[in-house]
Amino acid sequence: MKLRTGLLLGAAFAAGIAVGPASGLVARQFGVHLFSLAWAEDSGHSETYLLLTLFGDVFERVRAEYVEPVNDRDLVENSINGMLTGLDPHSSYMNAKSFRDMQVQTRGEFGGLGIEVTQENGYIKVITPIDDTPASRAGVKAGDLILSIDGQTVQGLTLNDAVDKMRGAPNSKIKLAIKREGADQPLDISLTREVIKIQVVKSHLEGDVGYIRVTQFTEQTDSGLRKAYNTLKTEAGGKLQGIVLDLRNNPGGLLDQAIAVSDDFINEGEIVSTRARHSEDSQRWHAKGGDITNGLPVVVLINGGSASASEIVAGALQDHRRAVLLGTRSFGKGSVQTVIPLPGNGAMRLTTARYYTPSGRSIQGLGIVPDVEVQASRTEQQHFGPEREADLNKALRNTGGVAQTEAPPPRTDLPAMAREVPKLPPEGFAAFDPMKPETDFQLQQGLAVLHAMAATKHAAR
Repeated sequence: MKLRTGLLLGAAFAAGIAVGPASGLVARQFGVHLFSLAWAEDSGHSETYLLLTLFGDVFERVRAEYVEPVNDRDLVENSINGMLTGLDPHSSYMNAKSFRDMQVQTRGEFGGLGIEVTQENGYIKVITPIDDTPASRAGVKAGDLILSIDGQTVQGLTLNDAVDKMRGAPNSKIKLAIKREGADQPLDISLTREVIKIQVVKSHLEGDVGYIRVTQFTEQTDSGLRKAYNTLKTEAGGKLQGIVLDLRNNPGGLLDQAIAVSDDFINEGEIVSTRARHSEDSQRWHAKGGDITNGLPVVVLINGGSASASEIVAGALQDHRRAVLLGTRSFGKGSVQTVIPLPGNGAMRLTTARYYTPSGRSIQGLGIVPDVEVQASRTEQQHFGPEREADLNKALRNTGGVAQTEAPPPRTDLPAMAREVPKLPPEGFAAFDPMKPETDFQLQQGLAVLHAMAATKHAAR
């Protein structure tokens, strides 16, 4: 029996969860020598008993002879993690703290200051303060360097450690020492933590087109997307021509949110299915009806950083011919992980199924190929680490889906100009600046395709 508290749909660099009902858990508490021979004989697993005895022998030898004293909990947790990470790139063990952090990430809100940060030369650098948060109200600015937190230097701290120190219970106090360009002395800023909601949906108008960017799939995503769409529709004065949905570099998130976002654009039909080792654990999800845009043209932007939950949305909209996908091939993570809480408040993340698009495609290791290929720049980006799911050690094979020759045929519903969209920016195209949409070549081509789709739709009326 399994306790299914969530389906994880994040790539190797992020996780995603969909909370589901618990169905039970068989918990076996054991020590090094608590695996009895009787259990092994009754179950017919004598070889398993011998292997567990080997584990016990190694455990005792390390405890007794390692160069420094070791903590039993660390040894056991490291062993469990090794067992899981040895299976595939996405199974792992989470101790109590890691499990709490994951839950915070997927809830999309936490007690904190409201700043996006990175690490630079040993200090914590502010990328941007989030509007209407303690940080923005206290005057924290983009580019500020955080030197100390509550009087303790950040030198020697990892970025995660520094973030942990800045997070805390709402209404608790914190002091930051900040170095600001042009200031002779560090600035001492006192703040009071509040509940911060991660802004996972960002939007603005590009002329008569609504641009909606989804950075990850948390509990806030679907409601945030619906709110963003309604705001854009109002701002456009009823003249909205279509939506560009930006899923680039979105590593994944909650399964139920990926389904809900897909359902926002699809009237009927399957959205995604999962196939597990046991057929009774396989599932299918269908649209409940009600396209929030009432059929407006949609362009979805994807790239190699679009993974898992993002690929579910992109694959569903592509298979239903509901959107045109533009950009580069996605990451290719087509597996599902189940979160199983364990005694001691930790949890295991175990790969339990593969997922498939409505046409039966498995994107595992392959990714989703856009309908219109457009590179972000003329120069190939340097990658320090795996670029795709297929590059990961022990990545699952692509099995169980329709053969590639049986996949949906090439689209015939694309506007004629889609064949003329350049794959590369022209020579001398401006360097990308996230604050200047006109420098985003993929977005600009997406807008051109969307306008062509809108024109075709109007002509057909």
